[in-house]
Amino acid sequence: MAAGRRPRCPGPGIPIQFVLALAMALLIRAKPRGSSVYFYIWAIPLAVSDLAAGLVWLTVFTDRGYLNSVLASVGLEPVSWLAYDNYASMFMAVLIAEVWRATSLVFVIVVAGLQSIPKDYEEAAGVFGAGFWDRLWHVTLPLLRPSLQTALILRTILAFQTFAVALALTGQNFPLVVGETYRWYTGLQDANVASALALVVMAVSMVTAVGYLKLLKDQSEAPR
Repeated sequence: MAAGRRPRCPGPGIPIQFVLALAMALLIRAKPRGSSVYFYIWAIPLAVSDLAAGLVWLTVFTDRGYLNSVLASVGLEPVSWLAYDNYASMFMAVLIAEVWRATSLVFVIVVAGLQSIPKDYEEAAGVFGAGFWDRLWHVTLPLLRPSLQTALILRTILAFQTFAVALALTGQNFPLVVGETYRWYTGLQDANVASALALVVMAVSMVTAVGYLKLLKDQSEAPR
């Protein structure tokens, strides 16, 4: 594999997606004014393809994009966010685009899980003096465990399949594992390396899925 083209995994965005999705879902559950509008707005990226999401954010981060226009309007120098030698800003751009695109999937799953949890449990905990964080940690999250399992497994598997966002934003300057698999198979015509990378993706996805199932397993269930 050529130097400087070490394939990367898109894992760092997953914890951010879950924190944001949980916060948005709890806000929807609180039913503030306009909560139904918030739901549809936050769910919109779910219908946007990887490539389209990358192209949308390309208009933000390109040299003549919206972000540099804002910087210029306040008297600051534009930044080459997607320059090949600016790894930190490339990573930030890909991370923001992927978080924007993929958080909606986790959000919808978490909202569905919260709707299946009776509010009586939280109200009873509140009667006994439990604060918001205590109710969240000891009541809501344990009851939300099946939905979190599903969301974690789906997001991890889909994250390894994502490369169109990075491709649209950075070309081949920010290679992801699946993107490199595609490049080795179609561009470099080396099915052996492509197969090896595909096996790595499959193995990591399976191990991660099993790990999630064990980590979020209900410890209160007695073995039979």
